[in-house]
Amino acid sequence: MKQTTTSPYLTSPLAWLTMALAAQMGWGAYPVLLRYLQTVSGLPGLSLLAVGNMVVLLIVAAVILPRVDRRIFRLRIVWLFGLLVVLRGITNLLATRYTLAVYAQIIYLMTPFIVALLSRVVLKEQLPRHTIKALTIALVGALFIVSGDWGATAVSTHRHDLLGVLFAILSSISLAFYMIVTRRSAASHASGEGLLLVHLISLFSFSLLASLLVGEDWGQWRSLTAVDWLVFAGLSLGVLLGANLGQIRSIQQLGAPVVSSMMAMRLVSALLFAGLLLGERLTSVWQLIGAGIIIVTITWYLRQA
Repeated sequence: MKQTTTSPYLTSPLAWLTMALAAQMGWGAYPVLLRYLQTVSGLPGLSLLAVGNMVVLLIVAAVILPRVDRRIFRLRIVWLFGLLVVLRGITNLLATRYTLAVYAQIIYLMTPFIVALLSRVVLKEQLPRHTIKALTIALVGALFIVSGDWGATAVSTHRHDLLGVLFAILSSISLAFYMIVTRRSAASHASGEGLLLVHLISLFSFSLLASLLVGEDWGQWRSLTAVDWLVFAGLSLGVLLGANLGQIRSIQQLGAPVVSSMMAMRLVSALLFAGLLLGERLTSVWQLIGAGIIIVTITWYLRQA
């Protein structure tokens, strides 16, 4: 019998690790791209969410909708999941509009700690080892970063740090509940593909309706430059589609602990893209030390989980 061989690329652990790393770097760029498109390109935020998610929804629905059990749309926990998706999306949008993308990403990186604390309070689960210690060290690193001077950025006039940080904290709390509900939804046999569809449908429907209700001016879409469209493609196809699917596939192959242990690389990505697109750069040794503290601490903590 003739034997078939599988491509080494598809079975190599290194290939899946590379995919996982690329997905984390993509999510690290996400707040930067959101901030750029809102402040530099001038796109209304709700319309940006609507169009970005619509592009991905059309692609994903065409591929996976025929395979999804439609009964999932009758589950209450699934629509609770959809509500948390909307809360996360809107607060993320507002956070990146009002404060530095790097600040927002630092707060998002605290989500594992929030999940652990909420799981302890809501689900009565045992707190993972070293949670308080790691959270304290990470917060010290964050203080080193925020205490420094960023100088002039591409969109300095759009900064309202206190408001943006507040929305980023709310976004992280929403994401923590999102993760808890996602885990609980497994008891209702809600598939990952079905949840992805609900995610996209919820965010697209809400943002489109809200944009029309508040009267956002969609005319700005006609004024986008080639660079603006490239950034939008990076947001919609690169992050919302590519990084999302890359993360799902790498988790399936490597397991959630391995993939989540790379989460701190999102800060590296945020710093790289923020410096390139927005002029948001670390300007002192103490800020660099703070970034290093956060990356090492969160990576160590997630590897202990």
